[in-house]
Amino acid sequence: MKLKPVANHTITLRSPRELKIMREAGRIVARTVREVVAAMRPGMSTRDLDLIAARSFRRQGARSTALGYFGYPGHICVSVNSQVVHGIPGPLKIKDGDLVKFDVAASYNGYVGDTTLTAVVGGKPTPEQVRLMRVAYEALMAGIGQARAGNRLSDIGHAIQTYVERNGLVVVKEFVGHGVGRSMHEAPQVSHWGPPGKGPVLKPGMVLAIEPQVNLGSAEVQMLPDGWTAVTLDGNLSAHYEHTVAITENGPWILTEL
Repeated sequence: MKLKPVANHTITLRSPRELKIMREAGRIVARTVREVVAAMRPGMSTRDLDLIAARSFRRQGARSTALGYFGYPGHICVSVNSQVVHGIPGPLKIKDGDLVKFDVAASYNGYVGDTTLTAVVGGKPTPEQVRLMRVAYEALMAGIGQARAGNRLSDIGHAIQTYVERNGLVVVKEFVGHGVGRSMHEAPQVSHWGPPGKGPVLKPGMVLAIEPQVNLGSAEVQMLPDGWTAVTLDGNLSAHYEHTVAITENGPWILTEL
């Protein structure tokens, strides 16, 4: 989601009890995003997809954290093709071959899970789409690999940027990941680019949403008049993946894996 300034810059360390609840919230959003992807068909509107997510949340006893957030009108974000992030569900109909990003966040028992998945309508991606999705997902995993106690926060973004650029693509710099806990957006902000060895030392109990957006062409983006949707300036495709990750003594714990 669009990140507003975090009023409280204190990084909260979550207890094992809290992490257990957050793991359940993570499973809920992971199941929900996969339900939406499995149900999408050419001709459906992005609002249709949003309502599938809403029903999934209700069935699992969770609540969308997007709906009503600074006036946001959808239960999830659905961004198509050159839309980078924060696409508002509405009348836009998806077509066979469209690249669709689903950003899904929900609260369960007072704690938030947040994940994003990119998929192709019809399930037959072009070689260009395959490359983009592969690099974006593998960059996310490279960043997660640095989410270890004793590392610095910027080690995550440095690993992401290095991997993406080594593969000839670019990272969007206007948006960041964030802490997650009782609120969807908490401290610290997590950049997906930059030098290593900067920022707070990572400690067990920190929970981070790591969510790079990767573009085929230029890294530049612009905002649509709706005030939410960001699109690539050159009209090229963008991919987006996200996991909620806990820092533990034994390495990163991906809370939004099934």
